[in-house]
Amino acid sequence: MGSHMDPARDDDLTAHSDDFSQLTPGLIVLIDLDRFEEYTIEKGLNPYVPNDVTGELTRLVEDLAIKHRGVVIYGLDHERGTEEALLEIPFGYEEVGSIVKDLEKLKNHINSHGVGVTIVVVYDYVSGQPASNRREAYHATPGRRRAVKILKDLKKKGGNILHVEC
Repeated sequence: MGSHMDPARDDDLTAHSDDFSQLTPGLIVLIDLDRFEEYTIEKGLNPYVPNDVTGELTRLVEDLAIKHRGVVIYGLDHERGTEEALLEIPFGYEEVGSIVKDLEKLKNHINSHGVGVTIVVVYDYVSGQPASNRREAYHATPGRRRAVKILKDLKKKGGNILHVEC
């Protein structure tokens, strides 16, 4: 009897994978290089291949996601280099201090190349499902929309800041 599966119960567990019932509390981390187009022009860099900054940001975002069991929702780009990234870290608020320390290190690494980076961390519900495009990534949940709004406001004020709202 113990090995008998209950199909009705199994359906309940799998039927809602695409809707809000799968959201869990977590952190939304939005990272965006500041005025990077100007930097590539100034340095004469090809914007379509990774350079010191975008290549390093790719590596740093991957390391952050792996270390904190996060999901890269959007933006990681091995072919062109990463200029922006959206991560979700389910239950990340439990280790927010450690995550913020790692984001400070990431910011310092990017700043050492002479490039600003704006980082927003918001506590909200996360899906942990990678997005298929930028619009979905930035607008699929209220938390992501809030993070994007904060990011835009910070960039208007000059950017290069790590903003944590938890």
